[in-house]
Amino acid sequence: MESLSPEVHKLSGLFFIFAAQNGIQMGLQEQVMTELKAAMKAKDTVALEALRAIKSALLLAGTEKGASEGLSEADEVKLVQKLVKQRKDSAAIFKEQGRDDLAEPELAQVAVIEKFLPEQLTEEEIEKVVVQTIEAIGASGMQDMGKVMGMVSKELAGQADGKAISTIVKNKLTQ
Repeated sequence: MESLSPEVHKLSGLFFIFAAQNGIQMGLQEQVMTELKAAMKAKDTVALEALRAIKSALLLAGTEKGASEGLSEADEVKLVQKLVKQRKDSAAIFKEQGRDDLAEPELAQVAVIEKFLPEQLTEEEIEKVVVQTIEAIGASGMQDMGKVMGMVSKELAGQADGKAISTIVKNKLTQ
């Protein structure tokens, strides 16, 4: 297989710029590849490691037994959220053990990976949705937490962290 000329690489980069400027949606895989190329050129090792992790997870999910033609946008968001959570958990463990030298790269990777998530809601916005849901289903106490969590999590999929939702739901149901 022959390699592509530098002109072709330049044209492919121009296409992605054109697509972004004209509102043409690129899939997560294409966005990751574009960022990966930029990170390689900039010799940004942290970004490279994070982007390769996304690429690897996408490939694994796409080739899993039972995987359909491709991943849906919701599946892609879940996958990226999972990668962010893994790194945040690792960073927390490293910090508990006094290993800030290991926690910092994990948090730097989180910043790179989060670029591929939809904009996250603020606590006030999450709280508003939680209150509306509690009122809609008539939840009265902690016994209804599962119902509320299920509905809110589905509504805010990709826009809020499950831990943040859980904390707000607990606070509202115990008042």
